[in-house]
Amino acid sequence: MNNFVQHIYKKRAKRYDLTAQLYYLFGFREWAYRKKAVKKLGLKEGDTVVEIGCGTGLNFSLIQKIIGENGKIIGVDITKEMLNEAEKRVKENNWKNVELINADAAEFVPSDSVDGIITSFAISLSPNLETILENYFDILKPGSNFVVLDLKMPGNFWGRFKFLFLPFVKPFAVTDYHLETKPWMTIIRFFNKSLYNVNRAELFVGYAYIISGIKQ
Repeated sequence: MNNFVQHIYKKRAKRYDLTAQLYYLFGFREWAYRKKAVKKLGLKEGDTVVEIGCGTGLNFSLIQKIIGENGKIIGVDITKEMLNEAEKRVKENNWKNVELINADAAEFVPSDSVDGIITSFAISLSPNLETILENYFDILKPGSNFVVLDLKMPGNFWGRFKFLFLPFVKPFAVTDYHLETKPWMTIIRFFNKSLYNVNRAELFVGYAYIISGIKQ
């Protein structure tokens, strides 16, 4: 599965940002969702944040506005081509506080504790989802937030129209595998078990969601 995901994102890396903008035409307000997710981190100036599956770095500017030059972003992504685009973004903005790691998040975890963890439309693609959640939870400081923004299948009326939604997300490695394994359920269970003050918001009539929680 990881090889399949890497292959997809290797091909789409240079066009990923443009494609994300095009989804607005269909009412999928990705940028607004990212803003909400970053806000849920509850960050302050000087904080260190890990982004799992950071991709091209679309969240970086939102995080930088809060943590400032004294903070730090650690971006982890399995696809080198996506990180190449993230590196261009970092250089264009002259950010000196971003560390980019080309690694499978199931096999790499930063050694130091962090003030926040965020992932957007990423970890649900991994067959090692539970390992990633558990390992990164371990480096989260007590009192800090873990935030996931991702896709799901709604259990409401709108779920009947998944045949219309799926063609738009299949180019991003969302396949029947995800419908069968329901990674969003694994994420929700983990948050309810391991974190407190868990909050979940449904987006785009239930086809996306943000879940956040605080480590005790």
